[in-house]
Amino acid sequence: MAILPFEKRIEELKEQIEVAKLKNDQPAVETLQKELKKEIEKTFSSLTPYQKLQLARHPDRPHSLDIINLIMEEKYELHGDRHFADDKAIVAFIGRIGGKEAVVIGEERGRDTKDKIKRNFGMPHPEGYRKALRIAKMAEKFKLPVLFLIDTAGAFPGIGAEERGQSEAIARNLFELSRLKVPTIAVVIGEGGSGGALALGVVDRFAMLKYSVFSVISPEGCAAILWGDNKKVESATKALKISAEELKKLGLIDDIIDEPKEGAHRDYQTTAQNIKNYFLQKLDELSALPLEQLLQQRFEKYLNYGEFKGK
Repeated sequence: MAILPFEKRIEELKEQIEVAKLKNDQPAVETLQKELKKEIEKTFSSLTPYQKLQLARHPDRPHSLDIINLIMEEKYELHGDRHFADDKAIVAFIGRIGGKEAVVIGEERGRDTKDKIKRNFGMPHPEGYRKALRIAKMAEKFKLPVLFLIDTAGAFPGIGAEERGQSEAIARNLFELSRLKVPTIAVVIGEGGSGGALALGVVDRFAMLKYSVFSVISPEGCAAILWGDNKKVESATKALKISAEELKKLGLIDDIIDEPKEGAHRDYQTTAQNIKNYFLQKLDELSALPLEQLLQQRFEKYLNYGEFKGK
């Protein structure tokens, strides 16, 4: 497992504990375990925005397929946009979550090099967004709730994507999802990058995992534009206010879903269970609303973004 710079002391203590166990030195084990617990608490209770960005991008962090495999039963994968191609950066399944029928649509980055290339590193083309919309509309037809799992650096900016209408595909999703006649819930599980993430994020309830990030531009892009210096990435990360806690304070997201203290990559099962519990809880709340009220609440939610209140 990849070790982040701020985790080095924690890993050193874990190694020392293993050595003490091999030596059967129980007093040393107990002392080191207490020190480890304090170090973990100290480190993860005072993470900087940049450290949270590193956790969101951790190579071992659970991806959409990992979450889907852990929360769905009797699932069946759906493919294609019925116009151009099946974009592998978008995955979609119909099945059950906690016994309730549902559709899950997620952005998938891929694991090894071959899979990452196949998934285009989680950056969808326009056919990916059209695939997501087609399946969301299918869910609407059969009155199934939709869970969106967001995890992308952004929509793919290649020439082919622009030629096939990338901006139109994203805009169409924003419009159509705003009036979808079923309960919709989105969770940022890693990195939510600009319109590439927002295209799956116009929903009734929008949540983020504790160490995930959501931003209008990558910190690297921000640093390049504002300062022309990649070394300013940490400053850009702080200025952008991209963490779940900051976005919750600003009223731009609804909820923060907890994850294991040392990050979701340490415990896929607990992370997936937390997402599943959140989905089922919010689904119960949303399903109790009459359709007109559901749509009106969604409309008002986005209409109030950026609202200014004078003195």
